[in-house]
Amino acid sequence: MFCPTCKSLLVPKKIGKGMVMGCSCGYTAGSKSTLIVKETVKKDPKAAVDVVDQDKGETLPLTDASCPKCGNDKAYYWLIQTRASDEPETKFLRCAACKHTWRDYS
Repeated sequence: MFCPTCKSLLVPKKIGKGMVMGCSCGYTAGSKSTLIVKETVKKDPKAAVDVVDQDKGETLPLTDASCPKCGNDKAYYWLIQTRASDEPETKFLRCAACKHTWRDYS
């Protein structure tokens, strides 16, 4: 429902023991009768939940980088803003073979 005065969305407001639909401009719709607002969510029993293993890194992009631990030349990477917003983000790399994680500041 929308306010006929200012066209804003009406929200439930408590007046005494009753509820009315009201607006921030002062308009109220309806009487002070009891208003029940319910929201129901239907769950689909067939809906599956995808579980992502964070150790695999298969969803991250792959790049050419030499692992300092095992020497493998492929690594997954992601960027995180670890310092102030006026400084560049930190690039984290994870070896595709041994899963060793390191930072690249270049």
